[in-house]
Amino acid sequence: MFQPPDFKQLSKQILCYTTADVEKALSCQRPDLHDIGALLSPAAEPYLQQMAKLSSEITLNRFGKTTQLYAPIYLSNYCTNRCVYCGFSADNHIKRKCLTLDEAEKEAEILHERGFQHILLVSGEAENAVNIDYMEAIAIRLRDKFAAVSIEIQPLSTEDYHRLFLAGITAVAVYQETYNRDLYKKVHLSGKKSDYDYRLKTPARAAAAGMREVGIGPLLGLSDWRAEGLSIAYHLHWLRKQFWSTAFTVSFPRMRPATGEFEPLQPVSERNLSQLIFALRLFDPDVGLLVSTREEARYRDGMIGLGPTRYSAGSCTAPGGYGNSDSEGEQFSVGDNRTLEEVCEAIREKGFDPVYKDWDSEFQHTA
Repeated sequence: MFQPPDFKQLSKQILCYTTADVEKALSCQRPDLHDIGALLSPAAEPYLQQMAKLSSEITLNRFGKTTQLYAPIYLSNYCTNRCVYCGFSADNHIKRKCLTLDEAEKEAEILHERGFQHILLVSGEAENAVNIDYMEAIAIRLRDKFAAVSIEIQPLSTEDYHRLFLAGITAVAVYQETYNRDLYKKVHLSGKKSDYDYRLKTPARAAAAGMREVGIGPLLGLSDWRAEGLSIAYHLHWLRKQFWSTAFTVSFPRMRPATGEFEPLQPVSERNLSQLIFALRLFDPDVGLLVSTREEARYRDGMIGLGPTRYSAGSCTAPGGYGNSDSEGEQFSVGDNRTLEEVCEAIREKGFDPVYKDWDSEFQHTA
């Protein structure tokens, strides 16, 4: 099974790269793990414009002039984990809610009417609120309404992921939050999420279950973003070798204000985030790169065509928030509050096409 290199060693290694290493990496047709370390290093910062140009060319070649759109549906904010950075943490005194199947379907119908064809079902990690039976029932209700239904819930077994795949779930997103094992213990105080290794193995279990797409990523702001980026590259490289028929994505959630008022331990600037996105695009031309509404509209508009391939739009992070704008208990505050159509217009102004659908559920039924 995958084990990332020692995080502290990666942090030190990245500081040793030189201008020559960066220029070699930029001249490669396909940068390797050594090269991406150089592209993530401080030595690469003066080359950010060149990295953006190469990233744009690769993205256009692989994905065309398109940006896929999706929206999350928060099913529940109950959580049994104590994560010091999360608004859903069991320690936080927020209004808790778990949507009924009918309420969840109503939220989905609102998004369907707005034009969304790809949705992401999100919940806190509390099996007594959101279990496999609940998720299977929702998947069956929604699979014929949407082209793709993804999930971001508590880690499951391979058997449970396969069960949800048969019910109509197309993809799984599970973020390690941080690959820094020592820090992981300090920010995940209790609950099943405190098991670093079980969470680390989750993407492989989802891929082994037959999911057509698996998403990974760090929570930017907890640890050294450069070492997190190199750890992602190692993880992605390993997953590609083991599960060649599975599509993979990487997300870049930067910490946003949330209940509990946890401050980022190592803030990540927009420039840092851009360097990380460009480096990963050069390293893996085919990986899907997601930028969510955590980021400000200005930044998201500026990144269209430069590397990201998928944007969320019109997002609400509180259960029931689409049907009731006064819903409480959000996971974090969003940075881009524009509607789907406003985001689409920004994409079109850049000369790109907003894509509502790039998959059909019928393919899954016959797989």
